[in-house]
Amino acid sequence: MRNTVENAVGRDGGHWRTAASLATLVLLVALSAGQVRADDPAPAAKKSIEGYWLGTLKPGAIEMRLGFRIRKNGDGTLTATGDSIDQGTKDLPVETVTFADDTLTLKMPDMKAVYTGKLQPDGDTIKGELEKGAKMPLDLKRQDKPLALNRPQLPKKPYPYAEEEVTFPSKAKGVTLAGTFTKPKGNGRFAVAVLITGSGPQDRDESVMGHKPFLVLADYLTRQGIAVLRYDDRGIAKSTGDYQTATSRDFADDTAGAVAYLIARKDVGKIGLIGHSEGGMIAPMVAVECSDVSFIVLLAGPGTPGDAIVVAQAQLIVKAMGGDEKAMARQKSLHQKLFAVVRAEDEAKTKVAMADLEKGLSDAEKAGVRAQVSLVASPWYKYFLSYDPRPMLGKVRCPVLALNGEKDLQVPATENLAEIEKAVRAGGNADVTVRELPGLNHLFQPTKTGLPTEYGNIKTTFAPAVLEMIADWIAKRTGSGEKP
Repeated sequence: MRNTVENAVGRDGGHWRTAASLATLVLLVALSAGQVRADDPAPAAKKSIEGYWLGTLKPGAIEMRLGFRIRKNGDGTLTATGDSIDQGTKDLPVETVTFADDTLTLKMPDMKAVYTGKLQPDGDTIKGELEKGAKMPLDLKRQDKPLALNRPQLPKKPYPYAEEEVTFPSKAKGVTLAGTFTKPKGNGRFAVAVLITGSGPQDRDESVMGHKPFLVLADYLTRQGIAVLRYDDRGIAKSTGDYQTATSRDFADDTAGAVAYLIARKDVGKIGLIGHSEGGMIAPMVAVECSDVSFIVLLAGPGTPGDAIVVAQAQLIVKAMGGDEKAMARQKSLHQKLFAVVRAEDEAKTKVAMADLEKGLSDAEKAGVRAQVSLVASPWYKYFLSYDPRPMLGKVRCPVLALNGEKDLQVPATENLAEIEKAVRAGGNADVTVRELPGLNHLFQPTKTGLPTEYGNIKTTFAPAVLEMIADWIAKRTGSGEKP
C-alpha cells in the first residue's frame, strides 16, 4: 500500500515524499527508473544557469514535478532551493551547487540525492538524472516563474466554525499525536469523525500532489454540523514516534488514542471513524476493539488480502499505461518472485529467491529490483502483505459505509467492495452500505484513466457529491448534521 516514489525520492520529514495512499509496486515501470541515459555531445550553451527550472520525475506510476530555484551570490557562488510542486513543498535545501563546463550538480545530502545535468545549446533545457539509489532521468526546462497549482476546493480562512490545535497520546507508549479539531459553533455535544490517513508518511491533511483531501473533507463535514479530528501520522510533522518501524497495527493504536481523547471531551457526542485506503483497513480494527465507535466510513478501503491487492493494482496500472498481456504476465511473475524474497525464512532461502528474482535482468534493472526489495522488506509491508481484512470486518457491529471509485486502480472497486459487504453481513451486521462511484479514482477525483499520474493534474480534490454522500449518511446514523 505504499508508493514506489517513497523509495525513489524520499520519506524523511516532508522531503519530496508522496503518498498516493496505496502501494503501487509497478516493477516494469519502476525498473526503467534505474536505466542510465547518456547525453548527446553538444556545443557549449551560452545562457546563465540562474533562474527557475522545472522537470517531471517518473519513478514509477506516479509523476512528480520538481522545481529548482538557482541564484548567484555577490561573490559569484551559486545557491539553490528545491520545490516539490505536487506535494506543495517549497524551498527545500540544496547544500551544494556547482556549474562548470555546462554541467549542473545539485547535492542534497538530507535527501541522499544528487542531481546532475548538462545545459543544452538552447540555454533553456538541462538534460540530466536524479540519483537516489537508482538513477532516474530528470530533464529541466527554464521557466519565467514557478508553477502555481489550481486547487479551488481548498478552504480559506476565516472559517465559520471553531478550530483547535490538539495533542493526545497514542495507546502505544511514547507516541504523541498532534492534530486539528474542528467543530461547529455553539454549545452541546457534537458527533465527531476521526480521519485516518492512507499509507505512506502523511500529514493531517493527507497532502498529496498539491491536494489536501482531509482538509477539504474536514471543512465540509464541520460546515454540516459534524465535528472532525484529523492528525499527523506518528513521526510526521508535529507528531512524535517512529514512522519507519510502524505497521498498520501500530497505526491502529494511534487511532485508538484519538478515540480515547475524544471520549474525555465534554463537547463530543457519538464518535466515528473515516479511513482512506490503509485507513479503511485500520478503522475496522479500532471499531472492533472499542465499543465507543458508533460508525465507520471506508473510503477505498481494502476487502481482500494485501498481496492480492498489490498484484491487482499493478496489473490494472500496467494495462492502463498501454501494457499488453505479455507485460502484465511479467509483472505478475515479478511480484510473485518478490513476495518469495520477502517471505523467505532464512538467509539461504532469501539468497535463492533473490537470484530467481534477478534472473535475466540487466544491471540497471537489478538496481531497481533491489530498491523494491528494500521497500517491501519493511515491517509495514510484511504485515500488509499477509493481512486479510475480512475476519476483522466480520466482527464490526456498528454501521458501515464503504465507498470506492469505479476507476480506482490502487484498490480495485468491484472485488474489494463485494468482499467488504460479504464479510460484514456474514458477521451478522445488516447496516452496511456499499457504493461503487462512476468515473472516480482512488482519491475520489473525476478522472479519465484512474492512473496515479493524473492525480496532480486534476483540479478537483474531492468530488462534491461524495462529500455530500458521506455527510448525509453520518447525519442519519448520529442524528446530527444540522447546518449552522
